Amino acid sequence: MSRYSHEPDYKHGSPTRTGVLLVNLGTPSAPTAPALRKYLQEFLSDPRVVEIPRALWLPILYGPILSLRPAKSAAKYAKVWTDEGSPLAVHTARQAKLLRGLLGRQGYPDLQVAWAMRYGEPGIAPELDKLRAAGCTRILVLPLYPQYAACTVASALDAVSACQRRWRNQPELRLVRAFCDDAGYIAALEASVREHWMAHGKPQKLVISFHGIPRLQFERGDPYHCECQKTARLLAERLGLTADDYIVTFQSRFGRAQWLQPYTQASVEQLARQGVTRVDVICPGFPADCLETLEEIGLEVRAAFLAAGGKEFRYIAALNERPDFIAALAAIARRHMGDWLDAAAPRARGNDAAELELQALRARALGAKA
Repeated sequence: MSRYSHEPDYKHGSPTRTGVLLVNLGTPSAPTAPALRKYLQEFLSDPRVVEIPRALWLPILYGPILSLRPAKSAAKYAKVWTDEGSPLAVHTARQAKLLRGLLGRQGYPDLQVAWAMRYGEPGIAPELDKLRAAGCTRILVLPLYPQYAACTVASALDAVSACQRRWRNQPELRLVRAFCDDAGYIAALEASVREHWMAHGKPQKLVISFHGIPRLQFERGDPYHCECQKTARLLAERLGLTADDYIVTFQSRFGRAQWLQPYTQASVEQLARQGVTRVDVICPGFPADCLETLEEIGLEVRAAFLAAGGKEFRYIAALNERPDFIAALAAIARRHMGDWLDAAAPRARGNDAAELELQALRARALGAKA
């Protein structure tokens, strides 16, 4: 039996297209225990995410974790679920739609833009197949992780590579590794903070919180911690902050192992005990609001700060559909597509109607049936 999947039907004289695939982490299909069990099983089975030897980890995963955690996680998701669905999926879909519209207005109306989740739906494989079926012979994969980590960006690339192994007629592929120091991204973060402060005033301390990773991954050479620090430094410089004005922390610790520190919740509790009454929290590693920002930061960490004696806690929303962020994504995509944009422009050489018809005639003259 062939190792290759069914290839999209090919017709000589068809235009070739360029596609962009936005990739985010993932989300369950519903805020229910069964949906969370399915999602967590896929997510926590990824050896990029959990680097414990399989023989030790899988009994734990299929034992206490998948027995107890789905119901607890479902209850958290239920607090932030919207009428349209998961916040992460809603924002990512909107970002893809806006990006396609902006790129079209910038002179590339035939660029295809899709979005996928590394875990859950829509999956990377079916979305790549849709782009190929639409005639995309060049695909840019743009993970929505500003800071590189093996458990996020590399895992997304693993999924893309798995698709390549089953394709006979492979498209050209390019990957955006990270954009932690992209000028447009940093400027959008700065603008979001300044707008928030214009509306609510400045806090005593700005907490810049990133998703954590196990410290062991950092010690094995993962550059994630450095890229988080770089983003925070650039943002602080744009805002004119001193070292006493802000703190960089890490959230979403899972399990008993040591993760990157300082931990976000422990840090805000300590600030409250030290007499800090007002903190603002921004999460630059999350370009779209999700469980980790809306529930963990907006509810859990907020409650911890107030319980420790703090008086005012404000979460600064993710970039979501901000026009300046969509413009930054468009600039990142254009920069990485480079010479592909020549082929994506209207009436590109070899893609105009007359040339395509000539290609089809030549192919049929040589015996092609389509």
